[in-house]
Amino acid sequence: MSVTVKWGTERLSFALPAPSTPLSHVRKALSDYTHLDAFKLIYNGAILKDDDTPISAYRIHANSTLQLIPITAAPQPQPQLQPVSATEAAVVTQIQAEVASVRQNLTPDLNRILQTQVSDKKDELRVGELLLQALLRIDGISPERSWDQARAERKAAVKEIQSLLDILDAHKAKSAAARR
Repeated sequence: MSVTVKWGTERLSFALPAPSTPLSHVRKALSDYTHLDAFKLIYNGAILKDDDTPISAYRIHANSTLQLIPITAAPQPQPQLQPVSATEAAVVTQIQAEVASVRQNLTPDLNRILQTQVSDKKDELRVGELLLQALLRIDGISPERSWDQARAERKAAVKEIQSLLDILDAHKAKSAAARR
């Protein structure tokens, strides 16, 4: 009997420990496997916080699915974007600022990852999560239908950031295939 742990795009299967096993033992096993120092575990929408509590108290049972969310130790500062203004120029500036931040802060990290021979899962995960966050911020900007320039900038930004995510995913798949 086992439990499934979702970690990004991966699905990990672990043997279900005894119901009296404290959560700290599950965390330790996951940490040893993933090489992550800090992460959140989520089950049925709740964050599992108390490591001394037995897994039975969280109602974890055979065929349960846990979500593992890594916590990055030193998140890169992201520019504070102003609330969407009522002008097209302000929206275009907001989109351009987000793309410039990705180019300045994340593209060099992505290039470094692509050039290394040994994959660093933590770094790949961190860069992937930050790219996804940038993509979600761009997606949250909704220019009015009549703002053709803002809509075109948004579309180009989404394509650029998505292409970086695609490149990272292809690199991760290639690294995983090489390890087999």
